[in-house]
Amino acid sequence: MRGTIIEAIFWASGASVAYVYIGYPLLLFLLARLTARTTKPNESFLPSITLLISAFNEESVIAEKIENALALDYPTELLEVLIVSDCSDDDTDSIVRSYASHNVRLIRQQERLGKTAGLNLGVSQARGNFLVFSDANAMYQPDAIRQLVKHFAQPGVGYVVGNARYAKKAGQAASAESEGIYWKLETWLKEKESEFGSVVGGDGAIYAIRGELYSPLRPTDINDLLNPLQIIVRNYRGRYEPSAICYEDAGDSFEKEFRRKVRIISRSLNAVRRAPRVLLPWTQPRHWFALMSHKVLRWLAPVFLIVALAANLFLWHSPVYRVFAILQLAFYFLAAIGWVLGERRQISKAFYLPYYFCLMNLASLLGLVKFLSGSLSPTWQTIRQEGSPRAAIQK
Repeated sequence: MRGTIIEAIFWASGASVAYVYIGYPLLLFLLARLTARTTKPNESFLPSITLLISAFNEESVIAEKIENALALDYPTELLEVLIVSDCSDDDTDSIVRSYASHNVRLIRQQERLGKTAGLNLGVSQARGNFLVFSDANAMYQPDAIRQLVKHFAQPGVGYVVGNARYAKKAGQAASAESEGIYWKLETWLKEKESEFGSVVGGDGAIYAIRGELYSPLRPTDINDLLNPLQIIVRNYRGRYEPSAICYEDAGDSFEKEFRRKVRIISRSLNAVRRAPRVLLPWTQPRHWFALMSHKVLRWLAPVFLIVALAANLFLWHSPVYRVFAILQLAFYFLAAIGWVLGERRQISKAFYLPYYFCLMNLASLLGLVKFLSGSLSPTWQTIRQEGSPRAAIQK
C-alpha cells in the first residue's frame, strides 16, 4: 500500500512538471487555434500618452533612452516623457534635466524607495490619458507606442504588452543565450494567451494601460504583474502586440539572472496574494487557466521536481523506476557540469541548458521561500553589462 502511494506521488509530480513545460504550451496552442478572438485594432487611434521611465543610476544609458523616446513616431503634442529617478546618486538626474526643453520631465524620489514607489509618484503627476511603462535600457523601435495604443480603441482592453527582445552581442555568455531561448518561449506563450483570452501580466520594459486603471501599489509590489491582475479583476483583458518592439540587454552572468529571477518570483507570488480574486476561475476563466498554468504551477515546479526525485529514489528497487531515477540523476549531473564550466563563452548546450533549467527552478524555490517568509525587497540593481542595445534596433 505504501509503495502504491509513493508511485502515485511520483507520477503526479512528474506529470505536473511535464504539464508546465510541455502540456500547457501544446494545450494552449490548440485552444488558441480553436477559440482565437479576432479583433482588428484601430491604427488611427492616437490618445495622449505619458511614457514613464524608471531609473536608478542610469547615467550610461539615460541620454540614449531619452533620444530614443524623442525619436518615436508619435505626435509630440500627445507624448510626454517622464523620468522617475529613484534617488540616483550619479549624473542621471542632471542628464535628464538637460532635456527639459523637449517636454521631458524629471521626478526624483528624495530617498531610495524602489521602482514601484517611484511609479506611484510618477503616475500621480502624469498628464497622459494612457500610460506606457519602460525601463531605462529598453530601446523602442519608432512605431512601438503606435502599435501598443491601437488596441485601446477596443473598450474591453485594459492593458497591452509589447515585445521585449534581447539585443544580440558577439561572444555573449551562455547565460545570455539561455535567457534568449527562455524568452522566446515566453514570447510565444504571450502571443497564444492573447489569442486565446488575455495575456498574463505585463513587462516592465514595454507595456501600456489605461490611466484610470492604475491603482497605487505598495513599495514591495511588482507593478507589471499586480497592476494587470487588478485590471483583470475589473473585467478588462490584456493584449500582446508583437509589433511593439523594444530591445534590452540580457544579464551578463547566470548569477545576475538568478538574483533577478528570485526577486521577481517572490514579488510575483505576493502579487497573486494581493489580488486573490484572480484565483477564482469564474472571474475570468481563460485568464485564470493561463495564470495557473503559466505562472503559479511553474513557480511550484521545483517542489514537483524535488518530490518526483525523492519518490523515485524510494522506488529504486524496481528496475523500471531505477531507469527513471538514473535519467533524472544524469540530467542533474549535466547541470552540475554546466555549473562547473560557469561563464565560459563556449559551452555545449548539453551542459548549459540543464544548468539554466535547474538554476531557474532553484530561483523559483528561493522566491517561494522569500515570499513565505515575507522577505520582499522593493529596490533593484541593474544586471547588464555596459553597452548599448541601439545597434540591434538598426538591424
